[in-house]
Amino acid sequence: MAIATINLTFILDAKNWMTQFNQNDKKYMMYALELAQKGAEQGEVPVGAVLVQFDEAGNAAVIGRGFNQPIAKHDPTSHAEIVALRDACRNLNNYRLPENTSLYVTLEPCTMCVGALIHARLNRLVFATTEPRAGMVGSQANLLAQDFYNHNIKVQSGLYADESAQILQDFFRKRRNMKKTQLTNNSKD
Repeated sequence: MAIATINLTFILDAKNWMTQFNQNDKKYMMYALELAQKGAEQGEVPVGAVLVQFDEAGNAAVIGRGFNQPIAKHDPTSHAEIVALRDACRNLNNYRLPENTSLYVTLEPCTMCVGALIHARLNRLVFATTEPRAGMVGSQANLLAQDFYNHNIKVQSGLYADESAQILQDFFRKRRNMKKTQLTNNSKD
């Protein structure tokens, strides 16, 4: 059995990023950013994900959504992408995604999430900002460029990257400040 090669579409040219994304892309990434903010409000690392199915006419329907929830769910696999996949698969009553499904996620996926996206047969991944420490779609490695997978995922990145990065930076700054305050209060006791 022949194994298909991965067909990646990386569009990383900062000068042209506005023209590479359409209005639907912008709309659904904004929704993912809202979900990330919701996660931050609950004390979770702010990452949001939205799965959207497009039909031949270009109509779109959200089929799954999620934000990071490993703390609340006591589940290390509850990353935003996995939560959105579980939501979509439950809604569709199928473990595979329909053709022409795109995932909009605010942070570059990790190893676990890339594997799940391949198994679910995602068509297109759009992520906002890179994850320099553990990103597996270009930052630390590019798992989707490996030739041993039997599924291709198109990839685009950079849509609202600054906004996503800012939400993450604000979250971790707030968390560091809270820890400093706790340490200061504990040392006074």
